[in-house]
Amino acid sequence: MERAALAATLAFLLVLLSGRTVIAQLAAWNIRQAIREEAPERHRGKAGTPTVGGLLLLVAAIVGTVVAARPSLQVAIVLLMMAGFGAIGLVDDLLKVRRGRNLGLRARERLAAQTLLAAVIVLYVTSAVPQGSTLALPWLGRVNLGWVYVPFGIAFVLGFVNAVNLADGLDGLAAGLSAITAGAYAAIAFRVGWPDLGLLGAGLTGACVGFLWFNAHPAEVFMGDTGSNALGAGLAGLALLTKTELTLVVVGAVFVAEAVSVLGQVAYFKATGGRRIFRMSPLHHHFELGGWTETQTVTRFWLLAALAALIGLLIVF
Repeated sequence: MERAALAATLAFLLVLLSGRTVIAQLAAWNIRQAIREEAPERHRGKAGTPTVGGLLLLVAAIVGTVVAARPSLQVAIVLLMMAGFGAIGLVDDLLKVRRGRNLGLRARERLAAQTLLAAVIVLYVTSAVPQGSTLALPWLGRVNLGWVYVPFGIAFVLGFVNAVNLADGLDGLAAGLSAITAGAYAAIAFRVGWPDLGLLGAGLTGACVGFLWFNAHPAEVFMGDTGSNALGAGLAGLALLTKTELTLVVVGAVFVAEAVSVLGQVAYFKATGGRRIFRMSPLHHHFELGGWTETQTVTRFWLLAALAALIGLLIVF
């Protein structure tokens, strides 16, 4: 527990103490956010806010973990996942900045890069992690998926990475949800016998909380796809290596709901020739347009995430 506190505290302090300098440098380099045209009107004022702050979050989480944890191949794999997916997000972010609009990598380019990276990770898990091709069914035991685990694992990683990315639409939303989910996963990793991965979860929690100091409404910096992709990869990696994939679906239920709202909206729109289920997707925009303030939406989503985390912990403990 002392090392977990060290990882979280160090990551938190690294973000807190360097955040103002990093934000100023991003502004000096004119790395600023462009707002998508279809976003709610109240978001127009956010245009020009420094972005790519996820680099700060990623570095702090890595440093906090490396200092506190023993050298471990499992920890290295998750950190490499975070760095790899964060790098894809960084390219996306920088293209958006260069073009001056919310249009970076093409969807197929981004998906191809993410799929290749996810495939490498999942193939490693199936070959090197005990019971790597099995899936834990809460209260029912494990089922061996065999080769089916590979496409399942790839879809799982891609789904969660992009779910966190979709949730990154309001000040403090993705960072707060990630802090709650990572904190729960730190406890889960300790419980299932992966203490070094638990330290990584603690470091990730501390980095997210530190980032919230600057990202809470009104945000001084955005994490960008750099941060959201890295966070999604980190959380998915913790679930893959602790073999608790379905538990993450419960613990990260708010992320799942955000992704499902987009998929459902698009499918229903195409099937009905233009009708909608939600006022706007992802889900947080639906409630915004329904009259909730940004702060109300974020706080209520945090509360729901905390409830989901408690339910997930009950499954494991």
